[in-house]
Amino acid sequence: MTSSRQIRLGADIGGTFTDIVLDVRGRLHSTKVLTSYTAPEQAILDGIAILTKEAGIGVAEIDLVIHGTTLATNALIERRGARTAFVTTEGFRDVIEMRTENRFEQYDLNLRLPTPLVPREHRFTVKGRIGADGRELLPLDEAALEALAEQLAGAGFGAVAIGFIHAYANPAHEKRAKEILARRISAPISLSSEVSPQMREFERFNTVCANAYVRPQMADYLGRFQVRLKEAGATCPIFMIHSGGGLVSVETAAEFPVRLVESGPAGGAIFAADIARRFSIGKAASYDMGGTTAKICLIEDYQPRTARTFEVARTYRFSKGSGMPISIPVIEMIEIGAGGGSIAWVDSMGRIQTGPESAASEPGPACYQRGGTRPAITDADLVLAKIDPDNFAGGAIRLSREKAGAAIRAEVGDRLGLAPLSAAFGICEVVDENMANAARVHAVENGKNISDNVMIAFGGAAPLHAARLCEKLGLDLCLVPSGAGVGSAIGFLKAPFGYEAVGSRLVRLSQFDPALVNGLVADLKASAEQFVRAGTDAPLICEITAFMRYAGQGWEIPVALADRAFTAADADLIREAFRANYARFFGRAIDGLDGLEIEIVTISVKMQDERPAPDPVALDTRGRPAAIAGATRAVFDPASGALRDSAIVERGALSAGDRVSGPAVIVERETATVITSLFDAVLQSDGSILLVRKGRH
Repeated sequence: MTSSRQIRLGADIGGTFTDIVLDVRGRLHSTKVLTSYTAPEQAILDGIAILTKEAGIGVAEIDLVIHGTTLATNALIERRGARTAFVTTEGFRDVIEMRTENRFEQYDLNLRLPTPLVPREHRFTVKGRIGADGRELLPLDEAALEALAEQLAGAGFGAVAIGFIHAYANPAHEKRAKEILARRISAPISLSSEVSPQMREFERFNTVCANAYVRPQMADYLGRFQVRLKEAGATCPIFMIHSGGGLVSVETAAEFPVRLVESGPAGGAIFAADIARRFSIGKAASYDMGGTTAKICLIEDYQPRTARTFEVARTYRFSKGSGMPISIPVIEMIEIGAGGGSIAWVDSMGRIQTGPESAASEPGPACYQRGGTRPAITDADLVLAKIDPDNFAGGAIRLSREKAGAAIRAEVGDRLGLAPLSAAFGICEVVDENMANAARVHAVENGKNISDNVMIAFGGAAPLHAARLCEKLGLDLCLVPSGAGVGSAIGFLKAPFGYEAVGSRLVRLSQFDPALVNGLVADLKASAEQFVRAGTDAPLICEITAFMRYAGQGWEIPVALADRAFTAADADLIREAFRANYARFFGRAIDGLDGLEIEIVTISVKMQDERPAPDPVALDTRGRPAAIAGATRAVFDPASGALRDSAIVERGALSAGDRVSGPAVIVERETATVITSLFDAVLQSDGSILLVRKGRH
């Protein structure tokens, strides 16, 4: 039973660092280890050795490991997946290349789109047709599939994806095709009706191709990790955090690895949502800046915003439609290449640019002294004295200010005629402005005002930039939680065992069929519960959502449904709930058009175990002046544009209610919180740091 698991470990593999958190009966131990690209599991094992020694326990005493990784994401972005064959309905071979034919940049004659994961010569078609209502219109050509199986068996494919038209309504043809192909092919076969049983063939086909593309690599990694963890002495189960923020078994993750594409960032959003609930912050913006990327997620009523589709590998920054769509339940956020390892460079117009290319962990920023020669954000932070070169990552990595300055001078300063200090400030201003723009865009796309939120900053690099980002966004308050440097890994330990099952079926309310809807909901419930019960026997919470629209519209809005059997009388209740939600989203419902039909397109069932609410904490915005004695350092202050003497304060030396006036730097093992001259910091009763704009509270 999950309740008996007293020692738990969270492991988050990022592009630069792997964060490890060990929870020993409520006491947290954490560390950061450079990610190993040749054997990603090695960093986790190294971290486990460090923390078990620190905690005074044996590896065998760990009761549960919760893991998240960016490996699936990186494989898609860097095109390092398996050689994949795609089998589809005759006439639909080019769907994943034709896309939806929408132009996200209408007047760009040189529009660039991501190349399909499966090239045309590896896409194959067979006859057979299922209608939108699930009826078979044309039998599946099994003889052609037998011949195709022979062809694929000798072609050396590492994975096969099957996506037939309208398979979400009736998966019979896909399942039969898998049976026939599996007789001759040993490679894993993914079905669109299992990976993403949703309407819209482009998104569904692309998602099943992505799942097949990364499946062999992820299955190999997860299998290897299980073996090596067992060899290290651990006999506990391993669970993976998926993109929707819940936990699933390793076996489920290996079969549906596309669900892991946003697993690490999802942990961060859960961490931020837990902090928001603890402090009763109804509107929060989580800011997660690690070594490779930065993420913004809006949190309302203590819940991260969610979506059913997201994009990876966008060719145009911030532009929806320019990336590769993945049609799975996901915590919605915006992510850009703006991490501590993001490379700074000067473009042909003489402008400083940052990212998306990252120095990552190998070779890392120039200051790491591991062979990197190009300047990264961490190099700029070091030159601006935000970072102590002798206490980075708890002293595990000694940084060189000289190498950082030399890299900035060579790649940026000399090209623009700037001294290293000015060039470093320019680099940080660009990355902070990029992040601020991303936050504004994300908020506007969701109909929100970013300045209405309290920022929650975590990740190794976020506390270094949070105060300046608040200045740019007009935010008055920012929380830097305890353990911020490894926030996503802590979020893993707070994640519920949960799964969201979705299914598309067009149901018009004028012809509402309660038996059909009840049957679909029952199937989705059974599917979701099967995944959740692999990890817990605790009581479950069930949320049912219908995605609805006026007939003829292109997209849907969510409408919460009651968790009970539906009757014919419920059609009117669902109609009114839709109209109320439509008015909330768009200002008013559409009235006055006779016969305007309302329809359900997709139903979602989310099941997760109940989690206790965190102990509430009152937000202290005033505090009392702290008695600070000790070191100072000249740190660059953006407001004055010069170095200013700043107090250097150990986080552990502060008591609840202590107020530190900026400029100052509060240091800890995994990160440092820079307090600019426009902010003060108040230590909260739970150890969190609250940045408060001077004169506002």
